[in-house]
Amino acid sequence: MNADTPTSTPDTRGARLLGEFSDATYAQWRTAAEALLKGAPFEKKLITRTPEGIELQPIYNAADVAGLPQLGELPGSGNRTRAGRTAGQTLQGWEISQELPLPTPEEFNAAALADLERGQSELNIPLDLATLAGRDPDNAAPGEVGACGLSISTLADMERAFAGIHLPMISVYLRAGASALPAAALLFALARERGNKLDELRGCIEVDPLAMIAWKGDLPVSLARAYDEMASLTRYAIEHTPNLQTIAVQGHPYHDAGATAVQELAFALATGVEYLREMQKRGVSIDETTRHVRFALSAGSNFFMEVAKFRAARSVWSQAVRALGGSPEAQRLHLHVRTSIYNKTAYDAYSNMLRTTTEALSAVVGGCNGLHVGPFDEVYRLPDEFSRRIARNTQTILAEECDLTKVIDPAGGSYYVEWLTDQIARRAWTVFQEIEKAGGMARALEAGYPQKAVATTAALKADAVAKRRTIVVGANQYPNARESAPERKLPDYSAIQKKRAKQVAAFRTKSSTEADTKVMNRLNDLLESHPGAALESAIDAVLDGATLGEICRTLRAADEPHTKVTPLCIHRAAQPFERLRDNAAAYAAKHGTPPLLFQANIGPSRLYRLRADWTSSFFEVGGFKLLNDRDFAGTDDAAAAALASGAQIAVITSSDDTYATVVEPLAKSIKAANPGLFVLVAGAPKETADAWRAAGVDEFVNVTSNSLELLTRLQAHAQVNP
Repeated sequence: MNADTPTSTPDTRGARLLGEFSDATYAQWRTAAEALLKGAPFEKKLITRTPEGIELQPIYNAADVAGLPQLGELPGSGNRTRAGRTAGQTLQGWEISQELPLPTPEEFNAAALADLERGQSELNIPLDLATLAGRDPDNAAPGEVGACGLSISTLADMERAFAGIHLPMISVYLRAGASALPAAALLFALARERGNKLDELRGCIEVDPLAMIAWKGDLPVSLARAYDEMASLTRYAIEHTPNLQTIAVQGHPYHDAGATAVQELAFALATGVEYLREMQKRGVSIDETTRHVRFALSAGSNFFMEVAKFRAARSVWSQAVRALGGSPEAQRLHLHVRTSIYNKTAYDAYSNMLRTTTEALSAVVGGCNGLHVGPFDEVYRLPDEFSRRIARNTQTILAEECDLTKVIDPAGGSYYVEWLTDQIARRAWTVFQEIEKAGGMARALEAGYPQKAVATTAALKADAVAKRRTIVVGANQYPNARESAPERKLPDYSAIQKKRAKQVAAFRTKSSTEADTKVMNRLNDLLESHPGAALESAIDAVLDGATLGEICRTLRAADEPHTKVTPLCIHRAAQPFERLRDNAAAYAAKHGTPPLLFQANIGPSRLYRLRADWTSSFFEVGGFKLLNDRDFAGTDDAAAAALASGAQIAVITSSDDTYATVVEPLAKSIKAANPGLFVLVAGAPKETADAWRAAGVDEFVNVTSNSLELLTRLQAHAQVNP
């Protein structure tokens, strides 16, 4: 028999080979690692401290995860840490749920048809500010209509927006904010007009008043009224649209204000629990409600942290629902994810493609049920067909080329990920308990607790970005100095408001007196209807010609909105540095050149090439044009060139040894001829700082510098005004 012929005898060659080596212990590994550090502290060099307060070790082993409950669970069981469904994404996959924030029904329809034909499976429809506030376009300000999403007001608008789209064939995620009943009436009226069965509809009509108030600071309705509408819509869904979710729990506002993964998850959990309790008060049980809840979290740039966060989300939600008396089936979490806005850049925007790729991967590995991948240009203009295509195809590649739909819980079993999942879950639960003690999420927002906690975290993150301890590629480090300012092309909101106002006015005027009377009667029926029948009355009103604004005014006739809180400060980490670049671009447009900075390279630059390149990059971050193409043999030539350059700032760059002989005479020479020329030295001065400052050096630039503060000061010196 040939030696390679398969037999039933196990092949023990690998075991014999491994047996020749002794097992290494953690202590042995650490001893070897510390030897390589050559005296540097192990804790400082190899332990990473995250904004969540978690200390990440350089290596993990079985002892770190001993006793973790999820290790004994199968996907779809227990706390569902490993997957929400038994088969994970192997049978169903996730919805490709790209946001389509087009402002008018016609523009939305064109994009929706194009994208549905090219792989999108869920229509993710943000509504504009006017619609979220319950105002028709002819009763709203120009800056509201079409801003941040789709403007819809009438059944005719819905017909134009969904022309050629068969509702039962797709999932619809209608982002209605705090009060979704009027928008739901428009969607259901369209389905009924077309003869579609409501039980064929699937997706989510989003009601999320606490996220809305955290984002905006107030609501178009009282919180009690928002909960009444949430309960009415949920009861209607239970009876008529069992595959349509009605409650969303967003973590996006907290993430985009700078929250940690733990904070985002904790605040989302507290919000979800508050909604369950409010529905219980209104007669909707835990088991009935949870089937209609969708969580929506953001995916940030820390890949493993985000994977662990999504896995932990299922765990803490399961625990919370179980504690409230929910059945095992009710403990299942539906998770929608969108890639982060917080870490995106307007400059070097193509880098956003790389960021969203890793973020999308973390969402899929973490087990999302739906995903929006942000187009690379979404932070500074309305995404075009190309950017939407790249974002959409990112998901398609993950599904079709990476085989991520062929394995359940890809990260499961990793010592690091399992440990980190447990850490996030425990810490988020602790924060959640603090909110519970404060009376729940609404009271916590009124008291400003989440806002203060996120602001504290955001300030720490901002400081790390300002000092370049946290790198934002293309913004605070590695800038593309040859890049032009991005063209921030926002729609003409004034023109959109006029167009939409005319459309709604034409819709109203084409109706007969008899039709107008019928609408008034329907609105009167709506006004007098009890909460359980409100949606049915609203659907009838839409079918007879009522507008969204008319329905909102009727529903809110006796309501007195009063809840106001301090809103979260939504921002991007790169924005302060982008303002520097914008200032420099405006200066260049006015003066014909960006602000100039002279780099006095003394001696052969091969001796300090890394320092010279680092220094050039440091100032290019601020939009300065570096005059750095010469190496000078001595101080006289360097001083003459600096004074003749026209620059108002000069940085002396050389090796530490050369500095000892050139800094003082060069600084003195420059200051004697032009006292207003700002002089820096690239490097840490140590014991020579006082002497160099006395010679005329104004500042030092090195890895400890606050980049944002120094560059802002230098722009002011160069008279680069915002």
